[in-house]
Amino acid sequence: MSLSNTEIRYYDSTVLRLPADKRKEYHAQVDRLVSALTTSVHEQTDVKITKVVKAGSFAKYTILRKTSEDPVDVDVVFYISGRSVDQETLGSLTQLIYDALIKLYPNKSVEHFEIQRKAATVQFVGSGLSVDIVPVIEDPARPGYGWQFDIHDGTKMQTCAPCQLKFVQARKDKDADFRTLVRLAKKWRNRIELTQLKSFVIELIMAHVLAKNGTDGSIEKRFRDFLLYIAQSGLKEVISFPENGLVLTKFNDPVVILDPVSSSNNVASRITEDERKEIVAAAVAAWETANFASQEDDIDIWKELFGPRFKVKEEA
Repeated sequence: MSLSNTEIRYYDSTVLRLPADKRKEYHAQVDRLVSALTTSVHEQTDVKITKVVKAGSFAKYTILRKTSEDPVDVDVVFYISGRSVDQETLGSLTQLIYDALIKLYPNKSVEHFEIQRKAATVQFVGSGLSVDIVPVIEDPARPGYGWQFDIHDGTKMQTCAPCQLKFVQARKDKDADFRTLVRLAKKWRNRIELTQLKSFVIELIMAHVLAKNGTDGSIEKRFRDFLLYIAQSGLKEVISFPENGLVLTKFNDPVVILDPVSSSNNVASRITEDERKEIVAAAVAAWETANFASQEDDIDIWKELFGPRFKVKEEA
């Protein structure tokens, strides 16, 4: 017998979803960082920060609560004006923010700073919260849009953090369990350490499956459909969305999943052919396990996918 929607929602609400009190705590911590950093950047440089947007899984409400295998991170996008996208690099922008952070936090309230691919990262010791600060040069002609850089290869792409939040909200409006499904997929991903399958990619694949199959069936079946889509398609189909409009860019990457806010950006471009095969093989194995667990109505088999904390009702 399949798991009921009530059972899966219980697991999501009690184990997977970030609790309201923690969300409030993280919001406050990020807000304090944003306020102090904005002031510091303005005092130290001529850079003008025009807007700050919380983005990523935290802002989309698809984040998992913190565990030893589920880190908690918040993306904070800093929109910067008065800078030329042709003259700036991520290195120069991130270094500027990095220097401001060093001056702002000389004590041990912050564990470390790290320059990552697209952001400067701040990790707070007390809460374990990791904050990625993403500098974006705003596009004055398109509200919400801007240029984001890649520190490793120097490429730049157009992005729109508010638009990405709107994209997920639109799917949530169509399917009340969309975020639950994403969290289930992310927990499975983390459980088997399938690190090359990024959270944004999971969200977009889930949105594509929603567009193909609709909301018919139980949450459990639709999670299995997510795994089945990856297994059957091999991730060889180009995934795009109505928001993309006419797509003119051609891609030669093993996996092509278009950013719904920027049709020239393949969010799966860094997945290699070997990694594609690994993701597909993992999905095949997971679908077989989930299908068997559903048929057997066996919680212990479900724990093979989601770990020992998987539960669907209050324990006696």
